[in-house]
Amino acid sequence: MEDSEALGFEHMGLDPRLLQAVTDMGWSRPTLIQEKAIPLALEGKDLLARARTGSGKTAAYAIPMLQLLLHRKATGPVVEQAVRGLVLVPTKELARQAQSMIQQLATYCARDVRVANVSAAEDSASQRAMLMEKPDVVVGTPSRILSHLQQDSLKLRDSLELLVVDEADLLFSFGFEEELKSLLCHLPRIYQAFLMSATFNEDVQALKELVLHNPVTLKLQESQLPGPDQLQQFQVVCETEEDKFLLLYALLKLSLIRGKSLLFVNTLERSYRLRLFLEQFSIPTCVLNGELPLRSRASDPEAGVARGIDFHHVSAVLNFDLPPTPEAYIHRAGRTARANNPGIVLTFVLPTEQSHLGKIEELLSGENRGPILLPYQFRMEEIEGFRYRCRDAMRSVTKQAIREARLKEIKEELLHSEKLKPPALRGLVRPHKKRKKLSSCRKARRVKSQNPLRSFKHKGKKFRPTAKPS
Repeated sequence: MEDSEALGFEHMGLDPRLLQAVTDMGWSRPTLIQEKAIPLALEGKDLLARARTGSGKTAAYAIPMLQLLLHRKATGPVVEQAVRGLVLVPTKELARQAQSMIQQLATYCARDVRVANVSAAEDSASQRAMLMEKPDVVVGTPSRILSHLQQDSLKLRDSLELLVVDEADLLFSFGFEEELKSLLCHLPRIYQAFLMSATFNEDVQALKELVLHNPVTLKLQESQLPGPDQLQQFQVVCETEEDKFLLLYALLKLSLIRGKSLLFVNTLERSYRLRLFLEQFSIPTCVLNGELPLRSRASDPEAGVARGIDFHHVSAVLNFDLPPTPEAYIHRAGRTARANNPGIVLTFVLPTEQSHLGKIEELLSGENRGPILLPYQFRMEEIEGFRYRCRDAMRSVTKQAIREARLKEIKEELLHSEKLKPPALRGLVRPHKKRKKLSSCRKARRVKSQNPLRSFKHKGKKFRPTAKPS
C-alpha cells in the first residue's frame, strides 16, 4: 500500500531532461528524503532536513535546485547570466562529490546550467577566471567562498536565489563559524535555503537561526543506519589490546573479511601503528593522514574519512577503536551499506568500554528494544597459534618506527606538492632527477622528421675502379 502511494519522480513536475538523467542513473524511485523534500522545495519553502548518511540527501537538494533554475530560464524574463545557486560543504572532498552529482543530473541541460567547484585544486587565478564566466551554481567550503567574495571575484548580493548548507552539523565543528557569519553578510536579504544534516545538534540549531526563514523541518521516521537485511553490525569483546591486533590479523589473513575495508582508530599514532603491524604480514594498507590539514579540519577528530569521503563499494567497516561518541559510530558505519549495497560493521570492545558501548546501542535502538550490535561468533582459542607472530610484530612497531613512517610520508607530500615548491620548480615532477640524454636513435628520428629536401644525402655505392690486369 505504501509503495502505491509513494510519489515517483515522474509525478513531481520535473523537467524531462532531469527525468532522463535520473533514469540514466538507475533511480527507479526516490528515497524517503527525496520524496518528502523535493515537492516542498519546489513550492519555494525553506527546508531543515535530517536524514542518515547515504540516504540521497545530495540529490534531494540538487534536483529542485536544477528544476528551479531551468524553470526560471524557460519562463522568466531574460536576465544577465549570474550565480543563482550556492552550495556550502565542510570539506573539499564533499564539494567534489556535490559537484559531480549536480553535473550528472544536469547531463542533458549542461548548456543551460553550469556548475563550478571553487574548492578544487586549481590555483586562485584559474578559479577567478572560472567565476568570471558566472556559472549558475557554485560549490565550495565557506572559507573558499568567503575568500572569493572578499576579492570581488564572486558577487551574490544581487543574484543569489538558492542557498544549500550540506552536512550542516559539521560546519561549526570544522571551525567555519566565523566564516559563515561573514559570508552571510554578502548574501541578499531574501533567498530560499536548504539545511541538510545527518544529526540535529546545537550547531544545527544555531545555523537554522542564521540561515532559514520559517522552515519546514523534516525528521524522517527512519533508522539512522540501514536495516539488518542490508547492514550487519557485530561486536567482539577483546580482553586485551594484544587480542585486538591478533583478531584483526586473523580476520584479514584468513579472508574472513573480504573486499574493501575501512579500519577506524581514534588517533593518528594508532593508525600508523596498525599500518606498520599489517605491513609485516604483507597485508596492503594505507593511512589517510591528516597531518597536513586545512586549518578548518584540525579541530575535529572525525573530520577525515568518516564524513569527508564517499568510498564506493566498501564491504566492511572495522572499528579497531571504539568510536568516541554514538554519533561518531553512526558516521563511521555509514561508510558501508550505501545505495542498497550490503555491508558489515565489526566493533572491537575492551571490557572497560562496555558502558560506553551501551550508550551507542541505546542511540541506535531507539524504540526497538532488541540488541543492535550482535556478538560476533569467534573463538579466540582457535587462533592462539598466531599469537607469537603478532607479538613479535607488535614489538617491532616502536615509537621510533612510527615517527619515521610519519616523517617519510610528510616528506613525500612536500616533494609532490605543487603549492609548496619554489616557483621555479613548479611543474617538474622530480626536479632533483637528472634528465636522460637523447640516444642516437632518437636523433636519427629527428632527422627523418625534418624537411626531406634539405636532409637528403646520396647513399649510393661509391664507384670502385677495377684492378689493372697484370
